[in-house]
Amino acid sequence: MTEVRANHRRAEDLPLPGGDFRLLVQKLGYQALIALGIVENPLTRTRQANLGHAQGVIDDLMMLRDKTRGNLSSEEEQHITQVVGDLQQHFVKLTQEKKA
Repeated sequence: MTEVRANHRRAEDLPLPGGDFRLLVQKLGYQALIALGIVENPLTRTRQANLGHAQGVIDDLMMLRDKTRGNLSSEEEQHITQVVGDLQQHFVKLTQEKKA
């Protein structure tokens, strides 16, 4: 019986990954995509834009990019620049669609 339990692992028993800059950027980017209504919210199972929240997350990513400039590897710099740029494009498009 104890062997079965030892082999059965639950999600809460596994360590969460951390300490990776690109993973942090991905997590924040995913939050922004949910706030933009592009990705389904996994809790509500809906897509609903909250542009104020999206702008806040994008601003946080821009601040992170600016504060870490010169301390990132070229891959990390490229990654955060790409994520911020993509999110800004989606934000502008949604803002323009709301005005129309």
